[in-house]
Amino acid sequence: MTDTPTWDWTLLRAGTLLLDGGSMFGIVPKTMWSQRIEPDDRNRITLQTNCVLLRNGNRTVLVETGCGDKWTDKARAMYGLESRCVIDALGEVGVSPDDIDRVIVTHLHFDHAGGLTRLNGDTPVPTFPNADIVVQAQEWRDANAGRSTMTGTYLREHLDPIADRLTLVDGAQEIEPGICVLPAPGHTWGQQAVCMDTADGTLCFPGDLMPTMHHLGAAWSCGYDMEPYQTKCTKTALFDRICDQGWLLVLDHEPGQAVHRLTRTERGWFALSDA
Repeated sequence: MTDTPTWDWTLLRAGTLLLDGGSMFGIVPKTMWSQRIEPDDRNRITLQTNCVLLRNGNRTVLVETGCGDKWTDKARAMYGLESRCVIDALGEVGVSPDDIDRVIVTHLHFDHAGGLTRLNGDTPVPTFPNADIVVQAQEWRDANAGRSTMTGTYLREHLDPIADRLTLVDGAQEIEPGICVLPAPGHTWGQQAVCMDTADGTLCFPGDLMPTMHHLGAAWSCGYDMEPYQTKCTKTALFDRICDQGWLLVLDHEPGQAVHRLTRTERGWFALSDA
């Protein structure tokens, strides 16, 4: 990362959804996770789709896109989708989809990549007509192969319309001055974290490596993870780096306070505090 902060940043709330609490906490028993976050009568917990808008006077970059707005009434009810998407969040800060020069997604599950496209009549088209889409090449290959335990998470209507505007990367890479991506495997093989130099210091957006503040513990990972043990290893290594370098942590699905400081405790564990 560069020494000189270059980016102004804004946290965007692109809409809430409800997902099964047991699936969101994997091997952690409900008797434990339900003490931290209360599920509804269908065992679902509330999640936000947080995105980050970056501007430096010349370039406008968006990190993540949320679920988008192409959903049927049945799907909206199943996932408890709020009638809100990233376009609404951008509009609230005076930014049009046409203003976005580049979009970075941590991975291509529907709650991260759904906002890449929107409907023109009945046809999905790119939401950001002037932007390229940055994703790991591994993630793009896996998404197109449907390589997931979840059959409904890599959806053609989110992928096909943006296939000709991809910037595929392999591993760690600086993709703009002051913005880099880092491999963060575990949730998917091709997931990436995004690190951004800003006037407030370096922000780290780790995707579903740590979806909410309740996923801080090494074993507190999603049942959706392709490789839970890899998630644990990736989380520990990245969090050590965040602590050592004093980065801020921005959580993608946290409905409450989404930006945190991360420190080590005397017992060797990690702890969060509000930024």
